[in-house]
Amino acid sequence: MVTRTARPGSGDESGDADYGHLQLTTLDGWRSFVTEMHTAPNLLPTAMWTGLPEDKRDYYDDDRINHHSRLLVVQTPTIRQVITSGRRLVQLNRNAHYGRCGLMVSGPARTGKTTALTQLGKTVEVIHRRRHPHSADDIPVVYITIPPAATPKMIAMEFARFFDLPISRRANITDIADAVCGVSRDARVTLVAVDELHNLNTRTRAGAEASDTLKYLSERVPATFAYAGISLDRTGLLSGTRGEQIAGRFGMVRTGPFSQDQQWTALIAALEDSLRLHRHRPGSLPELDRYLHRRTHGMIGSLLWLIRSAAINAVLDGTEKITKKSLDAVDADITSESPAPPVG
Repeated sequence: MVTRTARPGSGDESGDADYGHLQLTTLDGWRSFVTEMHTAPNLLPTAMWTGLPEDKRDYYDDDRINHHSRLLVVQTPTIRQVITSGRRLVQLNRNAHYGRCGLMVSGPARTGKTTALTQLGKTVEVIHRRRHPHSADDIPVVYITIPPAATPKMIAMEFARFFDLPISRRANITDIADAVCGVSRDARVTLVAVDELHNLNTRTRAGAEASDTLKYLSERVPATFAYAGISLDRTGLLSGTRGEQIAGRFGMVRTGPFSQDQQWTALIAALEDSLRLHRHRPGSLPELDRYLHRRTHGMIGSLLWLIRSAAINAVLDGTEKITKKSLDAVDADITSESPAPPVG
């Protein structure tokens, strides 16, 4: 008997019907991410803004709050390096029958690893769609995350869930892997993006076997594999015989906190340019670059949290601007509040 797991937003369960597009680990969610084009809302002239009726003001404010909740993806040097390295590997592996090379993105939490990995996937898929405009059934990119305490079957099921394959509860790992590999070849998968790889504990028997399963899939699926995770060179993943094989085939891009330099100030300026606030003074955020570095320890994830939160507050409380005082009122993440930055 075949059982299917209903995806959130598929109409098979209660709740927000739009939730499914937020799950990158499903084909529908990934395609929504690849095709979405966010445009910043236009700021109304002051006279028109102040004269809006209450219902239209609420709609206008909600639109800006939604924009500030995501802001923009800044093309940092790390993102550019991951995209360039990933695209080069895709080309190198295109005609390889075995021994394909891969990429690892490793670093502390909140340093942009997932953003870099997903932007690589998005770039690869967009290029594929442009080159093959009539291949709607192709699935050039697969994106999965490694669950905690992962086992071989759990990893295979993550692939099956992405493809929405009808897997029976009685199916064994071999059956699932065969189905995943068959669909991957038929759908012309060229990049497999695997996130949260630090959840793979190779010091346990199940974790070691799960690592072997990933290697097995990488050999059977003619695609480039790209991994991302926290401090992967310290997890034991690269130690022992298994680790030697991985280290011999994978390059690594390391992420970390920004230094307090021109790149940091330029990042803040780019985020400020995307704000849609009526009373914010242009240039005031870059002037706070030292303060923002101290608050966030240079972590891009923490910086985004801080500025997004302050921008949303500015709309909600009607101040329509971000200042040092309003930033002080935002509780940052626990890592940023620690007295010293984490060691990468």
